[in-house]
Amino acid sequence: MAVNGVHHAPPLRDPADVTDLPKETIDAIESKYERERDIRIRAEGQSQYIDIAKSGKFSHFFHDIWDDGHSDNGEPVLQDGSYCEFLVIGAGYGALTCVARLEEAGVPAEHIRMVDAAGGFGGSWYYNRYPGLMCDIESYVYMPLLEESGYMPKHKYSYGPELRQYANLLADKYGMTERTMFRTSVNEMHWDDEANEWRVRMTWSRKGHEDRSFTVSAHFVVLGAGTTNWIKLPKIKGLETFQGHSFHTARWDYAYTGGSELDQNLSNLADKRVGIVGTGATAIQAVPKLAQFAKEVVVFQRTASAVDARGQKETDPEWWNREIRPKKGWQKARRLNFDSFIENLDPPPERDDVGDAWTKFPAYSALMGTPRAIAPEMVPAYVKWLHQLDIPRQERIRRRTEEIVKDPATAESLKAWYPGWCKRPCFHDEYLQTFNLPHVKLVDTKGRGVDYITEDAVVANGEKYPLDLLIFSTGYLTPLIGSPDYRIHATISGRNGQPMADKWTKGVSTLHGITTRGFPNLFIQGPSQAGLTANIVWILEELSSHFAHIVGALGEKAAATAASNTNGQAQQKPTRHVYPFTFEPTAEAEAEWTDRVVNRTGAIAGMGGCTPSYFNAEGDIDRLVGQGGETARKVAVNSHWGGGWQEYLDILDQWRKAGDFEGLDIRMET
Repeated sequence: MAVNGVHHAPPLRDPADVTDLPKETIDAIESKYERERDIRIRAEGQSQYIDIAKSGKFSHFFHDIWDDGHSDNGEPVLQDGSYCEFLVIGAGYGALTCVARLEEAGVPAEHIRMVDAAGGFGGSWYYNRYPGLMCDIESYVYMPLLEESGYMPKHKYSYGPELRQYANLLADKYGMTERTMFRTSVNEMHWDDEANEWRVRMTWSRKGHEDRSFTVSAHFVVLGAGTTNWIKLPKIKGLETFQGHSFHTARWDYAYTGGSELDQNLSNLADKRVGIVGTGATAIQAVPKLAQFAKEVVVFQRTASAVDARGQKETDPEWWNREIRPKKGWQKARRLNFDSFIENLDPPPERDDVGDAWTKFPAYSALMGTPRAIAPEMVPAYVKWLHQLDIPRQERIRRRTEEIVKDPATAESLKAWYPGWCKRPCFHDEYLQTFNLPHVKLVDTKGRGVDYITEDAVVANGEKYPLDLLIFSTGYLTPLIGSPDYRIHATISGRNGQPMADKWTKGVSTLHGITTRGFPNLFIQGPSQAGLTANIVWILEELSSHFAHIVGALGEKAAATAASNTNGQAQQKPTRHVYPFTFEPTAEAEAEWTDRVVNRTGAIAGMGGCTPSYFNAEGDIDRLVGQGGETARKVAVNSHWGGGWQEYLDILDQWRKAGDFEGLDIRMET
């Protein structure tokens, strides 16, 4: 098979070509992986966490601390009874790229409105402003629309302030600054069959003002709120009793720590004992900054992260203007090159354009999938092969930990004992070094988590750690379980009042992961049944391009139909719709795509048996698969495309080139 001009599906290489480690060593490591995983499995799964947004007791952790209640982007752009052709829910990179692609497809900005519960653009980059924040994917492939905007990132891995400011730049470029309503949460939306419109009930909230509920109508709705928006807290006994200061990293309180997102001088911590719960991708970046200023830092770890080298550097303008900017299509080419290495396509490109620790991680394909045809009987051998591919890398990272961390016991605790693809890989040049400082202590709970919290301390491993500040770096609710309306914390009902949650409970069914029958003109940005790569922004951009193509092409078709009467005059039903049509998948197309998704799940079987994490819903996915039968199938239909990201892109590209909208139920209003 050739995908994007590259042949991607050779047979598996012989294990001897993958690693020279003896079989006994590999077996011993795999056994340790299993033991460490079993220690961390909790029967309560995701329910071990608190959904802060729905918790009255802890809702203060969720409040938008960046919204001062005074700044605004002008008069409200939507009021009760307002209509817009396109309503985009969200104002982060995913939402902004959708707007950009719609405009490129011919949709005028005046027909688009955006709403977001936040007080500004950026999505996750609006809320997350913790010290040390940076993207973990190279900026040149991560930041959306760089070629279109002409923007040059300041660093190879951009820092948080730049990423947020870039969202503002995109909003200006695509005319959304004055067409976006902030502080606005969607509560409920339902499809009006008679009017062919969505009725969307929202609440506008602003400090110092009374909440205002209102309903607007839209012909198209984009669910662009992203996947890292609902922060969570662990259900720790005594959590509510702590009398010191506390916050979640996604709502960093500089008023307490001192500094700001720009200077990050945490001077107020000079006499403070600081504890941080969690050692994932966020803590990796924040802990070194805390250690730079705090009197004492205690890091509570349940599961270590695998931390490889980062290699941060400033962008060289001369190199950028010579090698990057002049080349048409450079960003997609660089993204494809990056993906080819982490997807383990064979043969790989001749040159590694990004050249970082990500592109030395071919076993990440265990999560992304592969175009290789993995039949059920091949799964055990394929998973074994993935382990053989991954173990040398994980061993190297464990050796790196030993070389950097001076105390042997601490170094041992900081080693990650699981396959590299089971948790988000981390990259940093200061995190491990931080544990050599005398005022920084690692408390390894060996998978158990902390015992309980008192008024002035955290108790872990039976030992009390008095604290002035307790920071939770405990991440987000996973988007892998629950329907799209669950992910925006709203209720969505389609044709005939069908609740989206009910349809998802019966079993996910979509076409290409972006549209589902019974919910016309609704764009879903995955992740179920769509392709997957490490670069989430690229996923959102490609899905948006696919949706925008459908809208643009059908818009042209509608215009041609309206003008093709015998008198040469348009015959149009009374409608306020600028794009007078609806589309949704046929039942047959949904069933066919769903079967194709299920048939490719063997390629992601390596995710089975992973240590609990965001990627497997804290082990809930494994438990559901273990029940077999219809329950296991529901997990399979909820999967992403297992054939790899570039195969998925090729499928979308071929579908668009065919030009016949195969699988769509299109209803013209003209």
